[in-house]
Amino acid sequence: MAKPRKPETSASPRKPQTSERPRKPQTARPRKPSMKVPASSAADSRRAGPFHGDAGHSSPPGPAVSRPPVAQLPAELAGAIVNRRAADRLRSGYLWVYASDVLSLAAPQPEDLIPVADQRGLFLGTALASPQSQIALRMVSRSALDPAAWLELLAARLRAAIARRKPLLDATTDACRLCFSEADQLPGLVVDRYGEIVVLQRLTRGLLSQGVAEACVRVLREELAPAAIFERPDPRIRELEGLPAPNPEPLWTSGAHPAASTQFHLNGLAFSYDVNSGQKTGAFLDQRSNYLAARDWAQRLAATGRALDVCCYQGGFALHLAQLSSRVTGIDASRASLEVAERNLQANRAHLAAGVDWIEADAFEILRDWSQSGEIFDTIVLDPPAFAKSKRAVEGALRGYKELNLRALKMLRPAGLLVTCSCSHHVGWADLEAALAAAAADAGRRVRLLERRGAAPDHPVVLNLPETEYLKCLVLEAE
Repeated sequence: MAKPRKPETSASPRKPQTSERPRKPQTARPRKPSMKVPASSAADSRRAGPFHGDAGHSSPPGPAVSRPPVAQLPAELAGAIVNRRAADRLRSGYLWVYASDVLSLAAPQPEDLIPVADQRGLFLGTALASPQSQIALRMVSRSALDPAAWLELLAARLRAAIARRKPLLDATTDACRLCFSEADQLPGLVVDRYGEIVVLQRLTRGLLSQGVAEACVRVLREELAPAAIFERPDPRIRELEGLPAPNPEPLWTSGAHPAASTQFHLNGLAFSYDVNSGQKTGAFLDQRSNYLAARDWAQRLAATGRALDVCCYQGGFALHLAQLSSRVTGIDASRASLEVAERNLQANRAHLAAGVDWIEADAFEILRDWSQSGEIFDTIVLDPPAFAKSKRAVEGALRGYKELNLRALKMLRPAGLLVTCSCSHHVGWADLEAALAAAAADAGRRVRLLERRGAAPDHPVVLNLPETEYLKCLVLEAE
């Protein structure tokens, strides 16, 4: 990575003092937040997502209650009894049962299928059990299933999920989310494609059987013919769910020495990928459509001068804006991420109109300094980590969102473009927009909402499952 440089401007910003001695990239460790967040917001992950620990391991809906002792059913009954609140949710299409709503539960083995009934003994369906998780049961069917029938159903649903994504893939985009957990009726299963590599995550104990792994590999080989299939752990989910570490060796490979790194493409741009580094499965595919939207709106508003990408991670927004902007600056707190961003920049030089600078810094600190020193940008993108990991953290998260957007609005030229994102499921649209409105009032700016956007189509929202709608993107013009 090139030594961080300050943007070329007549008003020189104040850069944080950093040592000139290069630091070794920490690619083997989970990435830290892209900024210092107010303590009450407790962000501890770059992007949580609905099934990656954001909604998935927060307090259940309703009043906070202590978890009652769970009665153990006799082994021969091998099932779960849930209270009326959980039964009503399941009948409405919800797929989770929280531990506080389980009245009795047979002691399951990790791969056990659990029949679920209400207090009257009426059968509700079949679930995967996670005794150590706050989400104790994840429903897989309204019918009774034995292990063989479950594996057949899993394979059929995975094929259907892949079939829905294939139209999204072409010569310009060869990466997407192939399976999105509950959104594809496969609770706890996430599958991403990065070029010729497929990465699988099993995020609940009920998916740990060898039969599940074999069924997934068989379907992925037949449908995609990848070069290799890897299983990648999520350290935080592994701790919360009590999961063992997966085998670091690939689940399947077409050659004797599989490559753990490759290059993939989004919207015609090339990006580096390494199975053993980066957040979640390695990159963020959910912003793909928003990358294009930011570029297209900048062109429509003629906001193609200086662009700023805050919490840029590996440079997704920055590189798309560099196709038409005169100068782009990307800010992130992770040196390892910026080194990947620099590799991505070099891979796309021929397609970019602008030069790009990467600056390693805390977003709150540098935006405060720049807004006070008179920096001006035509386009600003804010894509911070998840600030709210639980409902209790929402108030602090909204303070963080307001502060970032206030500083951005103070640096945005008249009629400039602001693209601001939140990946916190617990922060709803109304709360996010209220924080933006408060920031606009404090900045003395009149802000026009151009578009509300969510995750890319390979991350579908299911109306019965509000947790599937986590990513929010607001496109704004500031007068």
